[in-house]
Amino acid sequence: MGTVENKDVVRRMVDECVNTHRADLLDRFVAADVRVHPGTPGTAPDTEGLQQLRESFHRIRTGLPDLHVHLDDVMAEGDRVAARWTGSGTHSGELAGLPPTGTVVRWGGTDIYRIDGGKVAEWWRNDDMVGLLHQLGRDLTPSPG
Repeated sequence: MGTVENKDVVRRMVDECVNTHRADLLDRFVAADVRVHPGTPGTAPDTEGLQQLRESFHRIRTGLPDLHVHLDDVMAEGDRVAARWTGSGTHSGELAGLPPTGTVVRWGGTDIYRIDGGKVAEWWRNDDMVGLLHQLGRDLTPSPG
């Protein structure tokens, strides 16, 4: 596949799965043995396999049921696709251990995907989780001492 087709895999996954809450369609865009590497320190370990990725999608949707991700930039070279994105939603359910606040949040990130055989085989996530949690009232400032 070429870079145009690889970018299309990522765009379609975001449009057809993430923004419509259709984790059941992930197998159209993601390899069964996908590995997702979180880029935010202190977050969960790597997600391994399509089922764990579906569970991860469910957790974020539980906390932000109206989640929408806008792809601000999508670039590709070879089998890699980089996407800079902005996410937004209303904190209406538990998220990262925090009870719902009703707060509308907006945060961003940059993800890099490795495409193999027309599907996401590996995914490196890096988002502003600190900024997101700050919007929800969680103070992450280290204590002096």
